Amino acid sequence: MIKDHFHLTVADILKRKNFENAQVIAGEKGIHRFVKWVHVVEVTSIRNLLNGNELILSTGVAWRENTDLFVSMVKEFLENQAAGLCIEMGTYMTEIPVEVIEIANDHHFPIIVFSEEVPFVQITQDIHSIIINQQYQKISDLENYSQSLNKRLLTIESYEDILHCMYSTLDLQIIFRLKSQEYEFVPEINQLEQKTLINRLKAYKTYPCEHIASHPIFLFGQECAELFIYSKDLPISEYDSLILDRTATALAQHLLREMYVEEKKRVEEFEWLYGWLEGEHSLEGIGEYFVQNGIKTKTNEAVVLITKLIPLKEKITQDVTYLKLLFRSVLEQNGFTVFSVEKRNEITFILVNNRTKKNVKERIKTAIESIIESEFIRKQCSAKIMIAAGSFIGNLNDVHKSYQSAKETQRIQQKMSNKADYYFYEDLHLYRLISQMSKHINLQEFAEEYLQPVIHYDQKYNGKLLETLKVYLECNGSKQEAASRLYIVRQTLYHRLQKLENILGDDFMEHEKRVAIEFMLLVQDYLESSQSPTSKNRFRKLE
Repeated sequence: MIKDHFHLTVADILKRKNFENAQVIAGEKGIHRFVKWVHVVEVTSIRNLLNGNELILSTGVAWRENTDLFVSMVKEFLENQAAGLCIEMGTYMTEIPVEVIEIANDHHFPIIVFSEEVPFVQITQDIHSIIINQQYQKISDLENYSQSLNKRLLTIESYEDILHCMYSTLDLQIIFRLKSQEYEFVPEINQLEQKTLINRLKAYKTYPCEHIASHPIFLFGQECAELFIYSKDLPISEYDSLILDRTATALAQHLLREMYVEEKKRVEEFEWLYGWLEGEHSLEGIGEYFVQNGIKTKTNEAVVLITKLIPLKEKITQDVTYLKLLFRSVLEQNGFTVFSVEKRNEITFILVNNRTKKNVKERIKTAIESIIESEFIRKQCSAKIMIAAGSFIGNLNDVHKSYQSAKETQRIQQKMSNKADYYFYEDLHLYRLISQMSKHINLQEFAEEYLQPVIHYDQKYNGKLLETLKVYLECNGSKQEAASRLYIVRQTLYHRLQKLENILGDDFMEHEKRVAIEFMLLVQDYLESSQSPTSKNRFRKLE
């Protein structure tokens, strides 16, 4: 395949039969302008007639004996990126004004004259047939390229093979970059040329140029790589861009397949990883496992993330595999080495911090938000997901501690009414204490002791005292803020606070009693969320 066979220039057209007696009288340096169409112009208003790269044919009847109009027309041709102007001399024009020739020479705009009458219809038919045949050839070559690429995808071992296939087709400089990795060049160029080209690519993102084209490669809504082509001499053509698009699609398919195969292999690691979660491996054993598998980490900091899948449909097997890929892709981009263990409808991730920065929690939160907002989760996933993070540990042989705290986070989440707001074990604070206390004592009796009179009053008089109490405590005793949040006037708030004093005692805002009441409000929330409807009804009756 010839690289530039889709570039038709003025110089190419001058070699055609109908141009045997034609003469370039101005703008000869521009004969390498591209021609995309031929247009006959015999009017003076052409702004809406041209799309760029047209070769203009004219007898000059529209501007004969009017040099100013002729000059104005040539300027309009230039503004509309016309390829050149062909004029038939003799019928309406006998000479080209000096002013027009000067403008054409200054802008390298070819002006070609025919010294005798020429059949414009034959010229347009001839050149249009070339252009249309080129389009058919372009479609054919693109189809052949796509088929060849699809066949290669079945046998190639690395994405470099795809890049070389693209280079053999276009003969342009290919630049490829996986996310957070170095630029790769096909063919190879020296360090100085690489540095110069990388600077051009960076500038291209802000100031696009016609010699560079790029195509991002997405997996699961996340940009994982970017592909560039660079043409030193000619501008990037439409054909080049189409080849770029098809190659990017093939690369995405190959990278997805690689990720999928890799994920399949990780299933075999289940037993070892599960033993790690259970605390069965020593620090030396973990280190040996990392060396054997070529795993390099920059820190010994880690945290365990448990993702529970709540099925919305009967089968979610395929979703589990793609969810693992999605989590891995996003978490790795946020600086973690990721290990995963799948068990029933639950995926446990061990995240080892791979950056020296200490903002581990912020990066995990960013990753979780990105996953939840991804198109796959919002539109395709057939399960709801609940994410729980354990405690952050500084030694890899303490992963089992993070795992246990992640399971505790998960248990607490299931008993909280606002579980979506809490991902991290360290953010649960008093809920952790409540969870531990609930294993040993009857918290319901404590909650009833403090709150039962208030709830009983609300049930009898619809007084909204419990809601007022919660908001008033959250506002740290600010009457103005509490009234605003409750959407009531201050007088109504004063009335409710008086009722609360009558029920709880006028010392309910003193430190120790206030802390106890706030704690019991959390206990009530925890108990109500974890109880069955029957138990909840019984609790209300007791109140």
